[in-house]
Amino acid sequence: MNKIFSSLLLIISVVLIQLPIAADAFAAGAEKSEKPKRKTQLVGPSVGKKVGKAFEAYSAEDIPGALVILLDIDAKKEYDKAYVARFIAVMYATLGNEEAKAIQYLKLAVGPDILNEGDHGDAIKLLADLQMQTKDYEGALVNYKAWMNFTGKSDGDTWSKIAQAHYALKQLDKMIVPADNAIAAYGDKQNKNPYILKITSYFERKKNKEAVKTLETVLQIFPEDKTWWTQLGMFYLLVEDYDKGLETLDLAYKQGFLEKESEIKTLASLYSQNEVPHKAALLLEKHIDSGLVTRDDKNLASLANAWHAAQHIGKAASYYGELAKMTNLAKHYSKQGMLLKQDEQFKAAIVALNKALELGVKNKGKLHMSIAESHFYLEQYKQAYKAINLAMKDPKTRKTAKSWKGFIQDTAQRKKVSI
Repeated sequence: MNKIFSSLLLIISVVLIQLPIAADAFAAGAEKSEKPKRKTQLVGPSVGKKVGKAFEAYSAEDIPGALVILLDIDAKKEYDKAYVARFIAVMYATLGNEEAKAIQYLKLAVGPDILNEGDHGDAIKLLADLQMQTKDYEGALVNYKAWMNFTGKSDGDTWSKIAQAHYALKQLDKMIVPADNAIAAYGDKQNKNPYILKITSYFERKKNKEAVKTLETVLQIFPEDKTWWTQLGMFYLLVEDYDKGLETLDLAYKQGFLEKESEIKTLASLYSQNEVPHKAALLLEKHIDSGLVTRDDKNLASLANAWHAAQHIGKAASYYGELAKMTNLAKHYSKQGMLLKQDEQFKAAIVALNKALELGVKNKGKLHMSIAESHFYLEQYKQAYKAINLAMKDPKTRKTAKSWKGFIQDTAQRKKVSI
């Protein structure tokens, strides 16, 4: 099975799941905490006038123009300063590639804890999102918690980002609870990301049985997604449940979900191990011919072995012949020759076996014996007699060759053939 796993790409990998970042509040399935309602405040007239102009520029998609106006405002009151700072941060976040400046101004906006309730919550959330984007995962965790505490809200995306932040910080054991919270928050609007995070946590902590249970659940929710079929099949192999691994990958193949060479080879290997070599041979032959599985020496050897195990001797010999020409190795010519003799293709067997002897083999006596037998069945008694004498020189085949020698002599004499 080690060969199966060596071809296994990373079964689950998470770099950073791309979840939406927005300057406005996220929709949330919420549970509000008990807290006093904030008094609504307004910016002063002078600041408000300039903010209005900035908003006009923003509405006209002139973000740089809006920033020029906002950065020129010299606010005096704490609320005005925080409000303008939040507006500037949103503009920088909208521009893109200005995350550091956006974070700087968001901190100025939320620091005094003075903005109106909706604006303050939005600012904390945006700050956390931008910290995620700039890989300040610890800061992001602090601010996602602060946002939930302040608003009494939570949503699937936020819980997924929290799990993702723990992953980035290598806090793998802390990923499960927020991932489960994300699954619950998404409700009927199922999302794959928290499941990916859970499986990643389990896999990297070598908790493969837990990963299997999660994948079994995921497959019921997203049965049309081919990724989950192949991953579940591979995880069954990791926990050594080969029967379920074969069953799952077989179903995946029948649905057209196996599209990689490694997946086809794994399924073929499982067929062979479960004593259905005929299926393994048909599968490999089809996909070697299509080009999906590389037509190299290893794959041809697997195909030849599968046909041999399935007792299709002629086909096995044919593929060993192709393999022999590809590699020019004596062992493959020897195998081809032996199978051709078994398939009663004696002339072709003699050619292959002589080629193996020419290239050099250790078991010369065995090959000379097979050559002698092939000549004998072709009624070429003189050549059979010569080959059996060579077989007698090998201590391993001397006794058997001696019996054959007498049999060849008697047969040739009876048929009045000089040897």
